[in-house]
Amino acid sequence: MTDRVRPYLFYAATTALCGTCLRTVEAKHVIEAGAVFLLKRCPEHGAQRVLVADDADYWRLGREKFLKPPEQVQKPNTAFRYGCPYDCGICTEHEQHGCLVLLEITDHCNLRCPTCYAASGPERLTHRDLPTIERMLDCIVKNEVEPDIVQISGGEPTLHPQFWQVMDMVRKRPVRHRMLNTNGIRIAQEDGFAERLATYAPGFEVYLQFDSLRESALQTLRGADLRRVRHAALDRLNALDLSTTLVVTVRRGSNDDELGDLLRFAVQQRCVRGITFQPVQDAGRNDGFVDSQHRLTLSEVRRRILEQCPWFQPADLIPVPCHPDSLAMAYALKRPAGNSPITPLTGLVPAEALLQGTRNTIAYERDAALQRELVRAFSTAHGPEGASAAISRLLCCLPGFAQSMVAPLRYQDVFRVLIMKFLDRHDLEHHSVRKSCVHIAHPDGRRVIPFDTYNLFYRDDLERTVLAPLRARVALDA
Repeated sequence: MTDRVRPYLFYAATTALCGTCLRTVEAKHVIEAGAVFLLKRCPEHGAQRVLVADDADYWRLGREKFLKPPEQVQKPNTAFRYGCPYDCGICTEHEQHGCLVLLEITDHCNLRCPTCYAASGPERLTHRDLPTIERMLDCIVKNEVEPDIVQISGGEPTLHPQFWQVMDMVRKRPVRHRMLNTNGIRIAQEDGFAERLATYAPGFEVYLQFDSLRESALQTLRGADLRRVRHAALDRLNALDLSTTLVVTVRRGSNDDELGDLLRFAVQQRCVRGITFQPVQDAGRNDGFVDSQHRLTLSEVRRRILEQCPWFQPADLIPVPCHPDSLAMAYALKRPAGNSPITPLTGLVPAEALLQGTRNTIAYERDAALQRELVRAFSTAHGPEGASAAISRLLCCLPGFAQSMVAPLRYQDVFRVLIMKFLDRHDLEHHSVRKSCVHIAHPDGRRVIPFDTYNLFYRDDLERTVLAPLRARVALDA
């Protein structure tokens, strides 16, 4: 009888994409040897096995505990016709509004990074004109009413010939927090550039590429040794105390062994409010690089942070409720605790509020006020000022802490660690992608699309060359 027993625990059935032809196929999540796999079968390309998480307990925590009611966009942009993910976006069946919405204003860049999901570079000279950007912004506002975050991106957005006009356009909209996604070259090399950026504060932040402290990793990830440029940019931002997040593209064998060093470096910078780790997505120039069975998962990045930085314990780095499959978060206070320069926030939750018996699970459901404020804080994680206020309310729920809070926390008092894993052709499945909360405005000015599907089906000419044949097949099968 033992030969009839599956070697895994069946968790749930779902639908996903064939990693080769991108058609929708039947799939299931299974747990085997403490890891989670997505098993798919395409009629044309056969069986496929994709590593989803190397820590099944943590993955189940996000699916079963860290849940919140979906918050949708104000008005969907597209109808549900061909089925997910062929109707983006945002279609009527998408479950989550955009916690962060990207506004890509140019395809041009002064680098040609081997890891670029957009395949930008010096050879690409296309800039969005101002009327197009206006329409894209208006669509974002129509969807979100008061967007939590709009991130100005590219290419390298600072190279847009009307960059400052774009900055003014975004500032005039009812956006709670604005970000500039940049490689930092202009900040480092152009006198007065950082000072002019600082005039857009408060409610403004620099999202600075900072992948490694080593030349070899930067050559692999960015095609250039950018250490001097990165440090020069940080020197200018530190002098202004201009809110900055360091963003680290993480690639197996390149920089996944220095996450702790990057954390220690980030905390020492006056201007840095947090650090974001992004495992590479199989898109753009990464297309075909990511091994489906040995991919760098969110749970592995989380584990490496815990191994390399003793400041955090497992219960400190928890799923973000709006999209727990793809986002994990730790908040800390910039207050020393023992040998650590920071105090992890989740570690302040009293022991009786933690579920005994598993090292990851937070039983915040035992305390209604604590549950409400914890979910609120981590659900608004992308909106920094709003998150700071939510953290203040959360701390007031903790015994003995409210008395020590003389005033609400400022954003400068909080340090944030975020892991942001984008879905790709290998691990995209419909339960997860419908909760995607990182969106991007389409240049047509009529749609805002989940970032995960944008890079698969909607960037550049993909909607005509890749998506149109898939839609035609769906119509034919119907």
